[in-house]
Amino acid sequence: MLFVVFNIDRPEGAEAIRSTVRPAHLAFMKALGDKVQAGGPVLSTNGEKPFGGMYILQADSHQEAVNVAQSDPYVKADLFLQQYVQPWRWNTNRPEGVEVW
Repeated sequence: MLFVVFNIDRPEGAEAIRSTVRPAHLAFMKALGDKVQAGGPVLSTNGEKPFGGMYILQADSHQEAVNVAQSDPYVKADLFLQQYVQPWRWNTNRPEGVEVW
C-alpha cells in the first residue's frame, strides 16, 4: 500500500532544527530506498522557505507507515507541529507496475 506522509513545521525554531538535523534526515530518507516513491520539502507560497515536507511511502500497513514516519530524525528533533500519515491511491500518471489497490 502507498501512504502519504505530510509534515508541517512548528512555527518557531524550525529553521535551526532543519539546518542541524538535515544530514541525518537525508540519510534516513536515502536508507528507505525504493520504499519512497517521491518526496521533498513543502515550500512557502513564494517558493523560498520550507514549512514542512511530504513523501509517498510504500508500506504493508498503516501502522508500519506510522512507525517509519515516526523514525525520521526530524520527528525525533521535534521539528513538526503536525504529522499526517494517510493511505494514498496513485491514479494520475501512475507508473507502470504500481498497483491501484
